[in-house]
Order: sequence, then structure tokens, then C-alpha cells
Amino acid sequence: MSERTMKAWRTHAYGEPRAALVLDTVPVPEPGPGELLVKAVGIPLNLNDLERIRGGNMMAEPKHPYAPGMEVMGIVDAAGPGAEAFLGKRIVATTKGAHGGFAEYSICPIGAAFEMPESVPMPDAAAIYFPFHLAWLGLHDRAKIKAGESVLIHAAAGGSGSAAIQLAVNAGARVFATAGSDEKLALCRELGAELAINYKTEDYLKIVLEATGGKGVDVVFDNIGEAVMEKSFKAIAYDGRYLIMGFASNKKVADEKFLVPRALSMGNFSVCGVVLSYAPAQAVPMMKAHTGWNFASSAVGAQINRKLVDLYLAKKIRTVIGEVVPFSDVPQAFEDMAASKTTGRIIVQV
Repeated sequence: MSERTMKAWRTHAYGEPRAALVLDTVPVPEPGPGELLVKAVGIPLNLNDLERIRGGNMMAEPKHPYAPGMEVMGIVDAAGPGAEAFLGKRIVATTKGAHGGFAEYSICPIGAAFEMPESVPMPDAAAIYFPFHLAWLGLHDRAKIKAGESVLIHAAAGGSGSAAIQLAVNAGARVFATAGSDEKLALCRELGAELAINYKTEDYLKIVLEATGGKGVDVVFDNIGEAVMEKSFKAIAYDGRYLIMGFASNKKVADEKFLVPRALSMGNFSVCGVVLSYAPAQAVPMMKAHTGWNFASSAVGAQINRKLVDLYLAKKIRTVIGEVVPFSDVPQAFEDMAASKTTGRIIVQV
């Protein structure tokens, strides 16, 4: 057991962030084989972290008490056997078990850790990983987007939505973005959206069909899920690609049978599942055998990360950061996220 201690925001029972999160002093964890101990510099907030604070639909429910936090940017302080090459490196990473990140130190597997050069300053260095990797996997890896195609992006002012606008524009695509406020619509236009549609007051299906001559869009980038899926199926063109990026409107349906087969067959389009989850190449077949699921390899993640850093340094993409807050303000930051008061990413600076 490590003799060093650290501060960690942990939940001992589910509840609203300000009530549930407690600042504990706990031992600094020790990395095992293939694991890294990362000293946090920047910690982004993610919607999935709220489930681990409030209780919700989780693939694996950690045992209380624990710290939420599925993503961290920092310096590798220690490395377990097989991970020594990462020592001292500045990285972005997914945390072990997708929790534990809201602490001064966290454990991260090397399969989902990528170098972030000093040429990318804070807080941008902490804001790139999840939204841009997820958007890249959807648009390029799954949809194979091409110049001249059109994309409908839901929740377009959020993390992966704002990243998707920029990557689609860089690919030469037309972008139709939906958002729920004038401020968010202005951001979408600023990032390159041809049309920014207020889903609360406008009919995005009618607008998209008119803008595409009745054809529909080639790609739908859907972070919302159930609330927009049926209508968005009607907005997609023949031989289009529908990207299931998330389930923000109703996470419960992620594990239920709710798609209507006839809607898919009559739509004549492809439905593509997209998840941000990397694993070492040698572990991918084992995970497939045990779960039936497919994971992108770490090598794919590293290649995507290099391309994104190059695009950032060339000023072809930029992060969208709504707020940078101190470590002491983590509970309030989650309260703001839960109340939909945020635009872009919230970054905790440690």
C-alpha cells in the first residue's frame, strides 16, 4: 500500500452532485501490469460521470465509495510492468473501469493512453481526447465521410457535436446542426455549420429535406438517441449512414429492444454503432470472445490522436471549452452540467 495520500472527490451513496460528492483523503493507488499512475493536470467532465454520481444505467457499477471520472490528462508518475515506456510522459487517457478520474492521481490502462505534446497548451490539451476521438471514429472510421456529402449533427454545441462539425467541414461536407438556444446556434455557425436549427422551435426534418432537394442527408450523427431517432430516420438519404453515438435522451433504451426493423428496411440506409473504447491489439480477440463486442485497437487510437494533434496545431480544429474550474469546484460544476447550463467542455484544472 502506498504511503502517499491524495485528495479525491468520491461518492459514498448516489445523489445530486453537491450532496453526493465528498472530498476524501485516500492513499495514492499503485499501478499494476499494463497500468499507469497519472498525476492529474486537467480533468474533463463527461455526462457518463453523472451516472456514477447520481446512479443510472451503467455497464458496470463500481462499489462505493469511489471517484467518478472516466477521462484524465496529466503526467505519468509511475508505471506497472510492461508500461515503463510511458514514464514521465504527458498523456490523455481513459481511467481504469471508466471511473477514478476526479482525484489528484488515477490509474489508467496503457491501451487507452495517448501522448499529448507540450505544444498543445492547457486547457486545450485536456479537452481534445474524448469529443474529437469519438467524432473521428463516427465520421471517418464508421461513416467513411466524403467531400460533398451532407451531415445532420444533433446536440451540435456539445463536446462531440462541436468536434463533429469541425471534422465534417474539414472533410468537405455540408453540415446541418441542431441545438437548443441562440447562443448554441451561433457557436454551430461559427464552427462551420451551413444551417443551425433550433430543435425546440423549428422542424429540422422539413428544413433538412428542403436543403437537400428532398434527398435527405448522407450521414446522421446522433448523440441524443430515442428522442430524435424516429424522426431522424426520415431525414436520411438512400444508402446513408446513421451513427448511433450516444443515448443522452434516455439511457435505459441502450439495453432494450426498441428499433423497428421495417423502419430500417424501408429506409435503405446503414445503422452504425460507435463507441470510444480502445484495447491493446492482443486483447481485442479475447474481449470479442467474452463480450461479443468489437473494440478499436490502441494503434488505431494512437493514429487518430496524431492526426487530431496535427489538425489542432494547423489551426484547423479548436476545442470548445465553456469553463475552466478549480478542483475545489467539482460538485458545482457537475450541478451546472446536470442542469444543462454548460456549452462545450468543462475542464477541472488541478
